[in-house]
Amino acid sequence: MTSKDTYLSETIKGTDKAAWRRAEDKLAEFQDRVANQRAAASSVTLGYALDEWLRVTEIEDSTRNTYVGYIERTIRPVLGSVPAKNIDARTLEGFYTELRRCRSRCDDKPFIEKHQARDADHDCTESGCVAHRCRPMSASTIRQLHAIISGTLSAAERWGWIANNPARAARRPKPKPPSPDPPTPAEAARLAEEAFTMDDDWGTLVWLVMATGMRRGELCGLRFSCIDFDGEVIDLRRNWVLGKEKDTKTHQNRRIALDSETITLLREHKARVKTRVEALGKNFSDELFVFSGSKTPDHSEPYSPNAVSARYRTMARRVGVDTHIHALRHYSATELLTAGVDLPTVSGRLGHGGGGATTLRVYAAWVAASDRKAAEILGSRMPKRSS
Repeated sequence: MTSKDTYLSETIKGTDKAAWRRAEDKLAEFQDRVANQRAAASSVTLGYALDEWLRVTEIEDSTRNTYVGYIERTIRPVLGSVPAKNIDARTLEGFYTELRRCRSRCDDKPFIEKHQARDADHDCTESGCVAHRCRPMSASTIRQLHAIISGTLSAAERWGWIANNPARAARRPKPKPPSPDPPTPAEAARLAEEAFTMDDDWGTLVWLVMATGMRRGELCGLRFSCIDFDGEVIDLRRNWVLGKEKDTKTHQNRRIALDSETITLLREHKARVKTRVEALGKNFSDELFVFSGSKTPDHSEPYSPNAVSARYRTMARRVGVDTHIHALRHYSATELLTAGVDLPTVSGRLGHGGGGATTLRVYAAWVAASDRKAAEILGSRMPKRSS
């Protein structure tokens, strides 16, 4: 904050009524400007505002850790000491442009980024030092940086530290259009067959993701108590992220219907787990995790999401399919849409928010194909015109 008084002055010539009106208008303008300056807290830096915003904002721990990393590595070194009131749309757009050119914001001149030694007679060529190469920051990362800055400046505006939030007017990189790349039905069959060849637990895990389109964290956080074997339904309530159990990504519970073959596989899997747990001298409980890694054969801890991804990627590479575990979610969605299942049902199974808007945006091509199929079906049922 500053304790200095602010003085504004201007001379209005004339003594007639028009001059008085101009003087009154100018006085009102000055009062407005002074009020804004008093509220602007001119000494508040963006770094201080970032700290205060992080302190009061309600976000998940994993999200907070990500934001802190972006702030400390990228935002604070450049803009942290700048008074918040001095930041405008041009400042932000220039910052984003520099990051799109080089994430290190270099001066475009060659330099050694990693010295192997710093002796007086050191020869970088002989020592194998690493020369700097510009690596542009991705558009998605810059959009995250913008979200952090915008959230902070919105808070500063609410708190009276700045007159308005310039991030609202600043341009940021456009989001990359979604391009899901699910495995083909033939590739999915090869993947499922290989998974069951490895072991039945792993095969059941891969099959379940194909059949439901569950997110990785939802899969790892799944407990036997969430499976209604008689009703043939999974009740998804929790998510496993960074070693903690929390709400699903959209903070909404959802129920996914299961087909009879999937239920049979899950019954067999539950029986295997029960036998395994009891062989360890422990009691089986429906609160145990459905899937667990080799380090916790009693299923008291879930399968690590990162371990699931790594094992799946290795398996896919072995059968010659370039894919990842999340692509099975795309496979589930696209197979349903291609089969003509309506958009709200597919959206509900995937747990998308926005009433189907997200599903439509991500899977637009498959929705269009489904719409074409619906048109052909309707056309075949239309009454035939007489010749």
